[in-house]
Amino acid sequence: MKKFLILLAGGTAVLVALSMSGPLIALAFSALLVFAGMHYYVKSKSTIAKVLWVAVGLVGVFSAISNIPALIGLAALVLLYVLYKKWNNEEVSFSSVKVKEEDPFTNFENEWAKLTK
Repeated sequence: MKKFLILLAGGTAVLVALSMSGPLIALAFSALLVFAGMHYYVKSKSTIAKVLWVAVGLVGVFSAISNIPALIGLAALVLLYVLYKKWNNEEVSFSSVKVKEEDPFTNFENEWAKLTK
């Protein structure tokens, strides 16, 4: 029964992600415009060029705001990832950083506290 529910949720997520593929592509293009505007704004020397790249960045921002429904598609893609991991009985983790149990700076802080006394 659990596998059936995962399959049903996955099918629904696929349909939602496919139906939101247009806004997702537009959102990616908007992000590209914002990135290009910021990147070339920093590199440009003249005031005219800076104004042009700010305008390009603003067009990207306004385009991204108009593509807010694409966030539903992004959520569907994240849900597909989680369901795929659950289907294969793998641990779901969104962080690639492994946290150590002990802090290496704890000893330094203890020694520093002894020195300042």
